[in-house]
Amino acid sequence: MIWLIGKNGMLGQEVARQLEEAHLPWVGTGSEVDVTDANSLDTFERSIETAAYFPSSLPHQERQIKWIINCSGYTNVDKAEEDSDAAYKINREGACNIARQARKIGSKLIHISTDYVFDGKASQSYTEDAVKNAQGIYAKSKSEGEDAIEKEMNQYYIIRTSWLYGFNKNNFVYTMTKLMNSQPEIKVVNDQKGSPTFTCDLAEVILRFIKKSEGATSFFGKNSAPAYGIYHFSNEGETTWFDFAKEIYRLGKKYNRINGECSVAPCSTEDFGAKAPRPAYSVLSKEKIKKTLKIKIPSWQSSLEYFIKNKNF
Repeated sequence: MIWLIGKNGMLGQEVARQLEEAHLPWVGTGSEVDVTDANSLDTFERSIETAAYFPSSLPHQERQIKWIINCSGYTNVDKAEEDSDAAYKINREGACNIARQARKIGSKLIHISTDYVFDGKASQSYTEDAVKNAQGIYAKSKSEGEDAIEKEMNQYYIIRTSWLYGFNKNNFVYTMTKLMNSQPEIKVVNDQKGSPTFTCDLAEVILRFIKKSEGATSFFGKNSAPAYGIYHFSNEGETTWFDFAKEIYRLGKKYNRINGECSVAPCSTEDFGAKAPRPAYSVLSKEKIKKTLKIKIPSWQSSLEYFIKNKNF
């Protein structure tokens, strides 16, 4: 059984959809289970073994939680600067509570983290063992959440990702499309470089960790499950928010998602005036995850085109 925490978020909804498509047994929770309250997590986990959530015909052993996927999080980067208590409670204490619960029941944990754990001063893509130096409340709370998981348990996969967008909830692509349809000109930051990530691609990777681990015994009897630890995932390639926006505009026009004309102009981070610091360079190296899972990662351009082509705005 898989327990999906944060089922109502942008990534959580996509993971839920793919769990259904894969016919994997799962249960999902949102705000009704408070990750900042260890008792709330424990109470729900114990209730899973009752027939309240599953048919009485489902064997008891199949109701036991073998995996927890944590897609919950405080993600409002700027608001976190003035709401630090909530950010730390959810991103640090919540991660710690979930890790303790996973360890207690003997389940494996997949936890989603962020490129913001790095300070952005690098000039080449960050590997998983690069030194962290989080800037800002959101970044620090996520970094300390990683630390808490590593301290509390051993059977975990922490997946750092970046610039996430998808079919559910508000995101950069939706925002840009709306603005491009309503304004003659917009300005977009041109001095931050990273890699966009499509939720469908990330969700596939999350499920691949589970499937590869569950079917891990090789012909020779050796366990070939992915090694526990930290992994990076985003779509291939790198860009700036400005160039990302220009591609959104081009594809939006191509697929009739954008009507009329809109000029996209560059601006600096300083001119934009965001409250929280952002890493100037946060491209993540994907060599480890590609080798481990034996996957080919789509380019950010191809995934963006698929998204815009298949979504009515």
